[in-house]
Amino acid sequence: MGPLRYDRMVEAALRGVVRDALGVVASVGLPGNHHFYIAFRTDLPGVEIPDYLRQRFPRDMTIVLQNRFSGLDVQEDRFAVTLYFNRMPERLVVPFAAVTSFTDPSVSFVLQFRAEDQQAAGEIRPTAPAEPQAQAETKPPAEARPVSLLRPTEAAPAPASSPDPAAEGEAASAQAAAARGQVISLDSFRKKQ
Repeated sequence: MGPLRYDRMVEAALRGVVRDALGVVASVGLPGNHHFYIAFRTDLPGVEIPDYLRQRFPRDMTIVLQNRFSGLDVQEDRFAVTLYFNRMPERLVVPFAAVTSFTDPSVSFVLQFRAEDQQAAGEIRPTAPAEPQAQAETKPPAEARPVSLLRPTEAAPAPASSPDPAAEGEAASAQAAAARGQVISLDSFRKKQ
């Protein structure tokens, strides 16, 4: 038996925070001004999204749970939700292992993770929120400051490029908010190789 992997234990516990938050919303709805930006890997097993979205987002995608979503179903290892893309409802299924970041701008809360395949390969890649797709009218408040539970990252990653100026503005707003605060990173618990 090797050494205890505290980094994996902490990451599993923090993914439990995401599961619990979504579970509350599935039961009673979004309280107050809470809303979530959830970034995830689209290329991992168990992720179910329409083919046209997978073509547009072959690796990473960010969704927003705020105004127009329905059917939120939270299981032990995944969540499913119906979102609207170009006014068409689409069902998405996302394993928690594929989630790379979870943000609640209303309370300046950000968690950042490595996806399962990144853990296996030892790849470290910070994930920035990509352009929000489900709620184009949603913008995080300018005063949002992500909290740091572990340690700050050195620099906030650049937002994903987009041909849509509105989406670019949202990504820039989210990026500016992240740059003013500290994003949770589990790298301090990982073995340096």
